[in-house]
Amino acid sequence: MHWLLEILIAASLLISGFFGLVGSYGLIKLGDPMSRLHAPTKATTLGVGGVLIASMLYSVAAYGYLSLHELLISLFLFLTAPVTAYFIAKMHLHLVVPEADLPPPGEDRRWAVHDLPAEDDEAAGERMDGTGATGS
Repeated sequence: MHWLLEILIAASLLISGFFGLVGSYGLIKLGDPMSRLHAPTKATTLGVGGVLIASMLYSVAAYGYLSLHELLISLFLFLTAPVTAYFIAKMHLHLVVPEADLPPPGEDRRWAVHDLPAEDDEAAGERMDGTGATGS
């Protein structure tokens, strides 16, 4: 095996170990459950991704072929980790935040056209009335 590949594999494993350690530390030390959610998702995507890259490099160096199993695993992780974090955060909001503080159903967007600041009041009135967008 070439020494450059060995260095790349070792660096990839060290980087993934670092992200795994930081993610575990963040999971333990961060106080808020929503903050705790951030640390393991980064450890999952970056830490496991580094191990998978090291495994792909090793299979190329040792056996002479590119293993696509690791590529499929990393694709699956990159697709599922944000979705899982979203569902956990949404469940936390529904369990902890009082229902009166949540927005009404159907108002999932953060802003609407009428919430944007207008350049001047005349142009804003015309845009909202539908009589013209240029203000003339």
